[in-house]
Amino acid sequence: MQTGGGKKEQVTMMKEKQMKSCYAWSVNNFLMTGPKAYLIYSSSVAAGAQSGIEECKFQFAWDRWNCPERALQLSSHGGLRSGKESIGYHYWDPLATANRETAFVHAISSAGVMYTLTRNCSLGDFDNCGCDDSRNGQLGGQGWLWGGCSDNVGFGEAISKQFVDALETGQDARAAMNLHNNEAGRKAVKGTMKRTCKCHGVSGSCTTQTCWLQLPEFREVGTYLKERYHKALKVDLLQGAGNSAASRGAIAETFSSISKKELVHLEDSPDYCLENKTLGLLGTEGRECLKRGKALSKWEKRSCRRLCGDCGLAVEERRAEMVSSCNCKFHWCCAVRCEQCRKRVTKYFCVRKEKRERSGGGGASRKLKRKL
Repeated sequence: MQTGGGKKEQVTMMKEKQMKSCYAWSVNNFLMTGPKAYLIYSSSVAAGAQSGIEECKFQFAWDRWNCPERALQLSSHGGLRSGKESIGYHYWDPLATANRETAFVHAISSAGVMYTLTRNCSLGDFDNCGCDDSRNGQLGGQGWLWGGCSDNVGFGEAISKQFVDALETGQDARAAMNLHNNEAGRKAVKGTMKRTCKCHGVSGSCTTQTCWLQLPEFREVGTYLKERYHKALKVDLLQGAGNSAASRGAIAETFSSISKKELVHLEDSPDYCLENKTLGLLGTEGRECLKRGKALSKWEKRSCRRLCGDCGLAVEERRAEMVSSCNCKFHWCCAVRCEQCRKRVTKYFCVRKEKRERSGGGGASRKLKRKL
């Protein structure tokens, strides 16, 4: 006979398994919806989707919403947009709500796919794709001409649309929102490209320059989209819009009036400070935050206030002993041997105020051993 504790453990394990499948779902959906003729691009599409996911986690690492695994399930229409009752617990699809976080996930995923396809094209991974030399020889500006080997973003854009936009088959406001944010992601890639030039002239005089466009680091695309996320536009539409030809026309007109570079959303975001089991939100209690560090950005330095203080939580200081491999040496043949180095570090976590008071205000240190 199975005990209540055993059932709870089984449910927890099944929940974790379902969370891990979110990423696989999003990537596989890209691959399944793409035209069969484009299967040669499937590995690049998968890699691009993964790069978008990793960038999302980086950009929101110290935000209340931190791009959790469950948020990586790019939803289209139908059942995937509604909560599901499964194995005794309520599973919530975060992208069921059309908020600004959903907008960012769509944009960064779309950007990741386009970016990777473009980069792999330039690397010669595809037989039918090469440099973009369509403008070579044309005057680009004062003292410079287009030339060289520009990264072929036109190719990356066209193929990525076939995969990513194919997820949207409806004509309602939510489909229009997703398609708009997909396009915003692609615009971000094009808008962050760098112009690289080479000088020509006698004795390095640089009389003229030949210039071409190159992809930036993907981190720049992510940072650009994070800025757009903070300025995302909320679109107010009548409830039920999309049920008639007239309403579909109104939706199309509304979205066409908004710049394709902007992220858009239809709903407000929930309160990510608090745990909400109905919505599947974990809250910020227990989250780590940053306080000190020379290399920290202003946003990172304010993470304790944002995650803890502004959410009604206290900051608890914990001292930990980090164990990592160091002083590694190669020994012939063929092994690498390392020493185990220990380092004392201080970490900060968000805790309930009453819990902090019971523990003596955080004065006592806790020893944590972690192996890297």
